[in-house]
Amino acid sequence: MSREGEFAPGALRLAGLACRALGWRPSHFWDATPAEMASVLAPQAGGDPAPLGRSELERMMEDDRDG
Repeated sequence: MSREGEFAPGALRLAGLACRALGWRPSHFWDATPAEMASVLAPQAGGDPAPLGRSELERMMEDDRDG
């Protein structure tokens, strides 16, 4: 079996785990980037992250409008 044939079963298992562990719907898993998955699954260093600032929120909203 080629390595390409191994992707689908592994992806389905990961989607199921993400649904269970993160409370995500399957569409959230499939829409997530690898960086988003890593940030959600990686332990937080240094405790709680800093709160989202107004400028960062505005930048994110602008980025979302462009997409």
